[in-house]
Amino acid sequence: MIHAFFIQQLIYNEVDKLKHIVIFRLSAMGDVAMTVPVIRALIEQHPDVRVTVVSRLFFKPFFNGIDRLSFFSVDVKKRHKGFLGLMRLYTDLKKLNVDYFADFHNVLRSQIIRALFKTSDVKVAALDKGREGKKELTRADNKVFKQLPTMFSNHQITLKKLGFSVDIAHPKFPSVPQLLPELRQFVNEKTTHWIGIAPFAQYDTKVYPLDLMQKVIDELAENENITIFLFGGGEKEISLLNQLKRDNENVVVMAGKVKLDAELNLIQHLDVMLSMDSGNAHIAAMLGKKVVTLWGATHPYAGFAPFNQPADYCITADRNKYPLLPTSVYGNKKVEGYEDAMRTISPQTVCNKLIEIINFDK
Repeated sequence: MIHAFFIQQLIYNEVDKLKHIVIFRLSAMGDVAMTVPVIRALIEQHPDVRVTVVSRLFFKPFFNGIDRLSFFSVDVKKRHKGFLGLMRLYTDLKKLNVDYFADFHNVLRSQIIRALFKTSDVKVAALDKGREGKKELTRADNKVFKQLPTMFSNHQITLKKLGFSVDIAHPKFPSVPQLLPELRQFVNEKTTHWIGIAPFAQYDTKVYPLDLMQKVIDELAENENITIFLFGGGEKEISLLNQLKRDNENVVVMAGKVKLDAELNLIQHLDVMLSMDSGNAHIAAMLGKKVVTLWGATHPYAGFAPFNQPADYCITADRNKYPLLPTSVYGNKKVEGYEDAMRTISPQTVCNKLIEIINFDK
């Protein structure tokens, strides 16, 4: 018993010697997923640090299996709601003996917490969102069409301000685990190429027309060596996914079937994910999967292309026909006459890219 006590004390002492970095990013799903490759590299390359990620409980599975990482769940509906809740959040975090505070969100809530930590002599740094460059990229007049820094490089810069250089040029990803038992009611052992398709996004301007997506799914499903998994969420999306499935036996609708940790497990077994400019693309990329993305009103030049993907995996709408693209950073801005911009991406182009990728892996 005494022996166990001293071992536990030794563990605590070793943890106390580590530099403790708190990384704050509450939402959205894709933005939280984009922190994962950088955080994973930070911990791997700096054995003298430990990290606490501050985010919403739903995103906790993103960080499973990362050494020296703890997850702090923010309760924005009760304990941490409103200004008094922010004070409680700061008090809760301060008890963790924080050495550094990295604000990967840089919104009012995180700015207040960051300011409070700064007054208590904790070294702080915040994400530069590059708003001016994004305005230049998306404006109609005098558009500056050039690649902006990626979110991943922005996270690197934020950590660099705290004194931690992070190299993400040669990333390491978690090994592919066994398929979870709860997935086996939907899929058998992998004997075909597995393609994930996530056809939805938060805004309509980023969604590939469903009649064209239907053609993509139908053409891929003709190949008996391909199994397609459809991802989404919510009753409306589930209904649409079931329509996209049709009577194709090798198309499986996963939306609403399993919890996030099981969905992540399935994604790790995919050969490639097809997604819009949306969270599913970033989830697959953080797990080291190949990701093909389709872009309408938005554009990868804004810095939100999935992690570690070749440029030609981003298939964009035709700027010769729609020269004002990109018209929006996030897709929340509609421009008259640009409703059909994504129709310039042909289903055959999409299918060809996916087939090229899975054939390359043979």
